[in-house]
Amino acid sequence: MYRPEKQVVTARKGIAAAMLVGVVAFAPPAPAAPAPAAPCRPVQAEGETYTICTVDLRREKVRVFWRGADGQPYSSLSTLADKQGPSLRFAMNAGMYDKDQAPVGLYVEDGRELKGVSTANGPGNFHLKPNGIFYVKGDRAGVLDTARYLRVNPKPDFATQSGPMLVVDGHIHPKISSDGPSQKIRNGVGVRDDGRTAIFAISEHPVSFGAFARLFKDTLGCRNALFLDGSVSSLYAPALGRSDLSRPLGPMVGALAR
Repeated sequence: MYRPEKQVVTARKGIAAAMLVGVVAFAPPAPAAPAPAAPCRPVQAEGETYTICTVDLRREKVRVFWRGADGQPYSSLSTLADKQGPSLRFAMNAGMYDKDQAPVGLYVEDGRELKGVSTANGPGNFHLKPNGIFYVKGDRAGVLDTARYLRVNPKPDFATQSGPMLVVDGHIHPKISSDGPSQKIRNGVGVRDDGRTAIFAISEHPVSFGAFARLFKDTLGCRNALFLDGSVSSLYAPALGRSDLSRPLGPMVGALAR
């Protein structure tokens, strides 16, 4: 028997299906994932101002830099930034070096040991034992005193040696006084216990070793932290419009977008 009302219902279903297909076909694309937050920000501690740069190694890569493709030291943060381009999220100096801008201790880049571990005694901050090593292996980082690093032998992708350690297993270096007379602009690095978060810091004004060590231990929650320098401390942070000038640099460390 002929039933026109059934044809009408079927036709309406067909039109509705076609409209649904059209909606799906012409739906706007999903919004892009938000860009990562700027890594660097100001922090106050004990009345002093610091800039800290926090890196989640699951989202960003941390590595050290020394020489460019021409075999010459980068020497400055601005040169490093020009060579690395916009993927460089921030950078700072990363350990002591000699008159030829070569690291005075361990330096590992892309898994290759370009300078060996130094266990020598001598003058200056580098030799204020225990000194230590900041290293990166995959998406984890660590700070270990030099003797422990040699025992653990983590075989890092990147590493730099400096000294002294600021915080060792939750305790401030035994030879660092609470507030000694030496006041300098200082920078350093600490790592949270999970190894996924590295925190770099630079003081905005001269501070004592003790105040700088307490920044990492008490304010930033790092059980292990390493002093990087106190005479050439400088920072490149494009999100802050900052590119510090300094004397020619040796090793540097920075974060790159993955």
